[in-house]
Amino acid sequence: MKINTKDEIVLSVLRKMDQRSIIGQQKYGATMMQEIEGQEKDLNRFLVDVQEELMDALLYIEAAKRCLSDEIEEAMINRINVVGQNGNDGLHYHDIQVNEQETL
Repeated sequence: MKINTKDEIVLSVLRKMDQRSIIGQQKYGATMMQEIEGQEKDLNRFLVDVQEELMDALLYIEAAKRCLSDEIEEAMINRINVVGQNGNDGLHYHDIQVNEQETL
């Protein structure tokens, strides 16, 4: 199969899918097509697999949100500590000027 896209994101996902397929074949001893042809899995079993994967995805999302929240909290604490160590209240940040650049 020839892949024509130049999109690096798509290519990255395709490489990951290929790697995952290889790992799955090693783990289960068959390709997905072989599971269908050998009637090892039917439509219901595939739907159960999808449902389980989506439930796992929701757990990963919740865990990631908590990690992000912890990182934001840690960054804010570090900022407060830096401001306190410098002997200022951090209010000088409102004086920063942003100039728009002219587009040619």
